[in-house]
Amino acid sequence: MIKKILALALTAAGLAASVQAQTINKPRLDSLLNVLAANNKSMGSLAISQNGQIVYQKSIGNAAIDSPATIPATAKTKYRIGSISKMFTGVMVMQLVEEGKLTLETTLDKFYPQVPNAAKITIGMMLNHHSGLHNFTNDPAYNTYMLAPQTHEQLLARIAAMKPDFEPGSKAQYSNTNFVLLSYVIEKITQKSYAELVKQRVVNKIGLKDTYYGVKTNTANNEALSYTYDGKWNKFAETDMSIPSGAGAMVSTPADLDKFIESLFAGKLVKPATLELMKTMKDGYGMAMFLTINGDKQSYGHGGAIDAYRSELAYFPVEKIAICYISNGGSYGIDKIFKGVKSIVLNQTYTIPTFKTLALKTEDLDKYLGVYTSPDFPVKITMSKDNTTLVGTAAGQSAIKFDAVAKNVFEFEPYDIHLEFDVDKGQFILTQRGKITVFTKE
Repeated sequence: MIKKILALALTAAGLAASVQAQTINKPRLDSLLNVLAANNKSMGSLAISQNGQIVYQKSIGNAAIDSPATIPATAKTKYRIGSISKMFTGVMVMQLVEEGKLTLETTLDKFYPQVPNAAKITIGMMLNHHSGLHNFTNDPAYNTYMLAPQTHEQLLARIAAMKPDFEPGSKAQYSNTNFVLLSYVIEKITQKSYAELVKQRVVNKIGLKDTYYGVKTNTANNEALSYTYDGKWNKFAETDMSIPSGAGAMVSTPADLDKFIESLFAGKLVKPATLELMKTMKDGYGMAMFLTINGDKQSYGHGGAIDAYRSELAYFPVEKIAICYISNGGSYGIDKIFKGVKSIVLNQTYTIPTFKTLALKTEDLDKYLGVYTSPDFPVKITMSKDNTTLVGTAAGQSAIKFDAVAKNVFEFEPYDIHLEFDVDKGQFILTQRGKITVFTKE
């Protein structure tokens, strides 16, 4: 009798999980992705998993365009995932800590004494971006070598030559340098390459099928190239994958990344106590992960950006939902796309964008033209036009073509720039990522 009751309870639990999984509004997700594709706002793939099972997958756009063939994106398309790679590195560092081969208090000088402040910088500080090490990808010289192979010795020399941004442990600031060095540290301890380590310690351990350390993109291997869009799709240059290492060199699919983060939270990669350390936020940073609040829901994960690829991964522990979207091009910010996806999945209020723009005549733009300045902005911005398109150029920077979205209102979605003109005052208000700046015509 007890066995029968238990069997009925398990059956009911399975049905409840199934019903819960079906509450995700798939038609709304379809609508969002379809409008993104129809307006050339994004190309990429989305996968949503609940209770360890994929409940939604959809791909939009192309993995490759005229290279030499055009290849539609599918659920098997693999993408460069950028800084989500840091979660893989964080897991392997913590595994070595669990094995007693490393501690969070171990200082960097034990491995690379030539790095500034190495004796003060701990492994823990690098994991949660408290080291003060300057982000090498922000260095002006980075663009001169990012497309060419680099040895560890070359990158270490560059890192050693950079001045620290602040005293170790005094505050937090995101830096790819931390995770390149952590990659080198775990290679040095194990005497294995990062590619070997991630395959052994993560990929094979949890059965990922389409995840590995990247090399030059190969479309014949279902790998997507990345693109920008300015009325047509333009192939973007490829970072040489010898450079980002464990800070950003992994290739994967949304379904594999969902499985990765579910496995992490299920205790299949590190112990529960170790996961709690990784989840602990200090100055907004966890150890290789971030905490995000969506209304009354909490998720952990990471984002990524490399070349024109953009990626987001999130896991909601209470709901047991994993969501991953990876884009290989488009003009609509992935943060906006991912916010929309999460809102739909969590049944929160969300309006699907329409991307409607105003049709203007070239003379309609004349009232906005001129040179504008602001005491709160370091350079002047010149407003010009290209036929019926408003063009903004900050001194010394590339021109930006704005979309007219309402009367006196223009936007450039890739940089999240919103302009609103007050023609009578000869001003415009620039809003970007919450910061507001007022410009006045000279």
